[in-house]
Amino acid sequence: MSFNVINPGMLTLIEDSGRQGFQHLGITTGGPMDEHAFYWANRLLGNSPDASQLEITFGQLQLVANAATSVAITGADLAARLNDKPIQPWCTYALKKGDTLAFGAPVNGLRAYLAVVGGFQVEEKLGSASTVKREQLGGLSGNGDPLKKGDVLHFTPHAEPIVQRAPKWTIPDYNAPLELGVMPAYQNASFSHDEQMTFFTNNYEVSQNIDRMGYRLSGTPIKSCLDGIISEGIAFGAIQIPNDGQPIVLMKDRQTIGGYPKIGCLSSLGAGQLSQRQPGQIVTFTSMDVADAEVERRLFNRVIFG
Repeated sequence: MSFNVINPGMLTLIEDSGRQGFQHLGITTGGPMDEHAFYWANRLLGNSPDASQLEITFGQLQLVANAATSVAITGADLAARLNDKPIQPWCTYALKKGDTLAFGAPVNGLRAYLAVVGGFQVEEKLGSASTVKREQLGGLSGNGDPLKKGDVLHFTPHAEPIVQRAPKWTIPDYNAPLELGVMPAYQNASFSHDEQMTFFTNNYEVSQNIDRMGYRLSGTPIKSCLDGIISEGIAFGAIQIPNDGQPIVLMKDRQTIGGYPKIGCLSSLGAGQLSQRQPGQIVTFTSMDVADAEVERRLFNRVIFG
């Protein structure tokens, strides 16, 4: 049983929770850009937290169901329609054979997540189905390709409808002002007090140069006293400062090592919120203690994983 892909949209990728344990070989983790939305989609359906989903960026995806099932849509509002009837994200929907599910343009946010009962049936590569285009790894074909017209997405049919809605307190407003907590990084001391004050007191705009590798921001430049560093491992959410002084936040498909000074690092949940912002939106930063980030994540994990 399956979905037929009528229109793959601008960028639709198969993602699970990511590819762990291979960064020492130069293979990045991949996985969902917005973990909050991804894990909630599986939770609404009672899936394993790691079950494969679709990450839909910018919309335009169109699918036809070949069997009954239930799906959950979370993350961005991409003007989804079920049989041409508008539907909202952060809910589940029962589909019958022949139903059409389509997504339009972004209304609020950038990336939506589509989960199906039991997850999509995809062969794993190095322990994960997550798609990383740059590394030609994962996805439906196994070679890192995004979905294309004519692809078939297999799942286990599920005739009994699942009716769920995420609690209101879990649903972000991706159009709201975004302030992100930053934990100090290894090279934090190489930025003077004045440079750090500049970083924490100015607005930064999401530039046009954003993808799953990184988010380049534009604003008042900041400088490190270091010309460069010996290349070292890079965490999800690390904030690199290249020679032009414009911050780059490293995301899920980042390279595994880098040689620019890092002023700090976002939490995984914070980086997920950034991944829902479009070019032109404003981001500000505030200092965050590692302990606060750990508490935030533990509370999230308690809700999602029990």
